Amino acid sequence: MQDTHTFAAFLFDMDGTLTNSIAAAERVWTRWAVSKGLDVQALLSTIHGVRCVDTMRRLNLPGVDPEREAERLAQMETDDIEGVISIDGAARFLAALPPERWAVVTSAPKRLAERRILAAGLPLPNVMVAAEDVERGKPAPDCFQLAAKKLGVKPEDCLVFEDAPAGIAAAEAAGAKVMVITATHRHPVETLHPGLSSYDTYTVSLTDQGWLSLQPR
Repeated sequence: MQDTHTFAAFLFDMDGTLTNSIAAAERVWTRWAVSKGLDVQALLSTIHGVRCVDTMRRLNLPGVDPEREAERLAQMETDDIEGVISIDGAARFLAALPPERWAVVTSAPKRLAERRILAAGLPLPNVMVAAEDVERGKPAPDCFQLAAKKLGVKPEDCLVFEDAPAGIAAAEAAGAKVMVITATHRHPVETLHPGLSSYDTYTVSLTDQGWLSLQPR
């Protein structure tokens, strides 16, 4: 974004966007994949940005109930938060936002999301939309539409901060603007949206109408 832009609210994905929990998540998923005799690297390439239960349904493992297995794996992730940290500048950036002007929209279950956010030293949002809050997870737009509704704004007036293709697609489908967080990307993501590797590259202020004004430093 080259010039100043204003938005009614900011909607943040969590993993890879506010927190970096890749090490913890992949550690847990690796243990689980090995226990099931799955190809670890093939599985890890598919888990980011989507709900655990959707991954389980897609795997369609014989004798495995997707909902129950997703709950079990979510508990494993909740129990293992070693190495979870915040993305550079995220704490300062969130501190500049009025509580009623931002939300977290995550594919993680709420209890896992809250644990990772706190482990990273970040504040819990007043509004969160988590995995269990929608029937359809990312890349469906439902989660971002619900978050905007909870904040009392229109999705098209929001800026979504995302890092994963499924989340970017969900934001686009909701009609929101998108900022791609590249801090944890191992490979470039092909996108026409602007990106940032650190929140320190932008500042936020409030307009007279109470909207969020985003400016590059």
